[in-house]
Amino acid sequence: MVLRPLTLIGIILSIVTGIALGVLAHQMTRAQEPASSSHTLSSALRKVSENYVEEISEEELLLHALDGMMQRLDDHSNFLDRSAFNDLKINTNGRFGGIGIEVGLVDDFFTVISPMDQTPAARAGIKAGDRITELNGASLKGRRLTDLVSALRGEPGSTLTLGIKRDDQDTLLDFELERAVIELASVRSRLLEPGYGYIRISQFQTQTGHDIAEAIENLALETSGSLQEQELDQLQGLVLDLRNNPGGTLQASVEVADHFIDQGLIVYTEGRLKSSFAKYRATKGDVLQGIPIVVLINGGSASAAEILAGALQDHGRALLMGSTSYGKGSVQSVLPLDDDQAIKITTAYYFTPSGRSIHKIGIEPDVAYSGSEETLLDEAVLLLKAEASADLHAQLSP
Repeated sequence: MVLRPLTLIGIILSIVTGIALGVLAHQMTRAQEPASSSHTLSSALRKVSENYVEEISEEELLLHALDGMMQRLDDHSNFLDRSAFNDLKINTNGRFGGIGIEVGLVDDFFTVISPMDQTPAARAGIKAGDRITELNGASLKGRRLTDLVSALRGEPGSTLTLGIKRDDQDTLLDFELERAVIELASVRSRLLEPGYGYIRISQFQTQTGHDIAEAIENLALETSGSLQEQELDQLQGLVLDLRNNPGGTLQASVEVADHFIDQGLIVYTEGRLKSSFAKYRATKGDVLQGIPIVVLINGGSASAAEILAGALQDHGRALLMGSTSYGKGSVQSVLPLDDDQAIKITTAYYFTPSGRSIHKIGIEPDVAYSGSEETLLDEAVLLLKAEASADLHAQLSP
C-alpha cells in the first residue's frame, strides 16, 4: 500500500500527539501523588517569597506560618515571638508596664476576661465581658491576640485609647488610659469584722501559695495577737475572693487548695500524651482547721481560679457564692523553640476531683448572688455565720 503524503503526516502527528499525551498523563499522575508536608510547606514558602508583590523573606514567612498554625488550634494556643515570650515571663512574675487587663478571644471578639486590681483599667471602670473593638481609633478587625497584648504594654506614662462595646450600651465607649508599672500583689487580706477574715487572690503567680499562708498568719495575729498555730481557731470564718481572677499557674492553685484541703484529689489532667496525665493530691493538714470558707466567683474567674473553686466545692470545704465562672478548663504548656521564641499550646484538659470538666461551661455557685457590691461581703459573712451555727448544731446534736 502506498501512503499519500497527507496520510503520512497524519500518522506522524498521531504518534507525536500520543507521546505528548503520554508524557502529560505521566506528569499529571506524578502531580496527583501526595507530596510530603515538609516539601509542600517549603515549596509554598519559596513560591510566595519569590512571587509576592512585595519583597518578603522566607524566614518572615515561616513566622507567619507558625502563627497561623497555632491560631487554628484553639483560642488559647499561640506562637510567642521574642516580645510575646518576654511578656509572658514578666507577667508570670507579676511586674510589667501596661494598663492591667487580661484579654481573651470570646466568639471571635477581643474580650476583657478581667481587669486587674488597682490598675489603670480597673480605675477607669473597664469591666469583665467588655469587647475591645478599637485601639487608638483604629479597628482591631483582622489583628491577632498577641498583637493586641503587645500593643497594650508600653512605657509607663504613655497613653492609649480603647474603643469598647458593652452589652448594656448602644454606643461605643472610649477609654483613654495611661500606662503604669503593673506590680501585682497577688494576695491581699484584711479583717471584715472580729473573727472573720477576707483574702483576695487577684491572679495565681509563683509566690501565691506562700503569700496565702502568710496572709492567714497575719489574720490570726490581728484576731488573737498570737502567731501560735493553736490560735488560728480564733478565726471563725474566711471569705476567699476569686472574682475577676483570670488564673495563672496551675501549680500555684494546687498549692493554695492544699492549704485548705486535708486529703484527697485536688485536680487531675488528661491529654493525648502520656506526660499530660497527672493527678495532684492534697497533703495532710488544713491550716484553717475546718473553719468555714465562702469563695466568691463570677464570670471573670477563670482557669486556675476555677481549679481552686472546683476543688473546694467538690470536697465540701467551701460554699461558692456569686455567679457562674468563665469556663476555661484547659491546660497550656509553654514549649520554647529557642531562647527567644516559644509556642504556648493546649496539652491537656483538667477535671475537678469529682470528674467534672468545666471547659466552656464554668462552675455554678452554691449560692447565687446578684445584689450590689456594697452588700456582697456582708452577705458572705452572714453565710459564714450560718455555716458555723449549722456546724455547731450538728456537733451538739445526739
